[in-house]
Amino acid sequence: MSNENEGTAAPTPPAAPSVPPAPASETQDAAPAPAAGEPVTQQLPPTPAPGTEPTQQIPPAQAPPAYGQAPAPAAHGAEGWPPPPPTVPTYGAGGHGGGAWGAPLTTDGHPAPKPKGKGGLVAAVLVAALLAGGIGGGVGYWAAQRSDNGTGSTTISAANTPKDLKREAGSIAGLAAGALPSVVTIEASAGDGEGGTGTGFVYDQQGHILTNNHVVASAANGGKLFATFSDGKRYDAEVVGRAQGYDVAVLKLKNPPAGLKPLPLGDSDKVAVGDSTIAIGAPFGLSNTVTTGIVSAKNRPVASGDGSGSKNSYMSALQTDASINPGNSGGPLLDGRGAVIGINSAIQSAGNGGFGGGQAGSIGLGFAIPVNQAKNVAESLIKTGKPVYPVISVSVDLQAKSEGAKISEQGAAANELVDPNGPAGKAGLKPGDIITEFGGKPVDSGPTLISMIWTYKPGDTVKLTYLRGGKPTTVDITLGSRVGDK
Repeated sequence: MSNENEGTAAPTPPAAPSVPPAPASETQDAAPAPAAGEPVTQQLPPTPAPGTEPTQQIPPAQAPPAYGQAPAPAAHGAEGWPPPPPTVPTYGAGGHGGGAWGAPLTTDGHPAPKPKGKGGLVAAVLVAALLAGGIGGGVGYWAAQRSDNGTGSTTISAANTPKDLKREAGSIAGLAAGALPSVVTIEASAGDGEGGTGTGFVYDQQGHILTNNHVVASAANGGKLFATFSDGKRYDAEVVGRAQGYDVAVLKLKNPPAGLKPLPLGDSDKVAVGDSTIAIGAPFGLSNTVTTGIVSAKNRPVASGDGSGSKNSYMSALQTDASINPGNSGGPLLDGRGAVIGINSAIQSAGNGGFGGGQAGSIGLGFAIPVNQAKNVAESLIKTGKPVYPVISVSVDLQAKSEGAKISEQGAAANELVDPNGPAGKAGLKPGDIITEFGGKPVDSGPTLISMIWTYKPGDTVKLTYLRGGKPTTVDITLGSRVGDK
């Protein structure tokens, strides 16, 4: 598939990185293999309700054998656990290093002389060890006796422990305490009973909740949605609008409570690598979970999808090492002030299996939709119920092996591959041109170009550089618009 900026669809499927095969309980299917150089990412799928995921019991420990008794043989020839206690010394029998205790005296009435060598040392060490043990036992008894009498103590208390331990408002604990009441756990269920768990947060006082599209997609047509706050109160919700390409959705509580506190929105354009981050969500259904990290990269081009090849999402993401997992989807990524800088949406996975062969988990590479972009999408969804995408009206070959984004040369008529009345056509671009820069930033692939275009608004004028016959040309291009998802 190609995308106009995406323009019109091309027949080839996208080579955008996307979600690996997921369990049947999830709503995401497998995605196509990523193009070379593109990160393999996975949309954070809704998590099955707690108690339905596979778990593993800890095997019971076996009781150790009695002291001096031989341990039972290990099963199947393996060493048993716990290991057997040390062998009881054979004090009543002769052994290496000297006579046994109670050995008879010699004819002159004296004990037999001690043999020379290491035996004497071993015996001395043994006696010393027994003596030390006796002293230790005596001291322990004395201390216990003193404690019982109230004249001593074996515990130490921290000095100056306040009666009411308070956290600073700017600490992680303080920021989390302030944000948690505005974060909800979303339960989505389709008409056939399938669904899962995700996260969202309060966007305004009217009861709008911002989350990921893939969290609520299963319930968008005739399903059920519920939002549960950190205090346990649960509300019915409905979909106001969805933007599949951005992976953003807006819900509204049907009977919102009074006094809703929207989370403050930050400026994702001003975020710096190394800034602190706090992620809040319901990983694997564990609501109100808080994790921390940093912004580990910015403007990371990420494509993720449902595996069908026609429903990919693109973002120029904030990358974080804060631990996020399935169920964190749609939750806020906060900065060190407690302001939202992104919506947690995808993770890079080392494989498609987690514990017990289930969902993949965090490896410290999570991706969030920048909040500046999410805010623009949310406002459009609240006003019209439909997303608006900026476009250049070309068909991009997402499978091209070129250093840039190549405009498709086949699969449709030339005027469909590059709309002559669209932004790119008016700027002189043609099928086969390779776009290498957009807005002054390098473009290395089709998905990268799409994610860059979608950080702008329709009507914005941006510089674009393309190659034709190896010769670079730079033009100004004014972005057009497309309403709704294809």
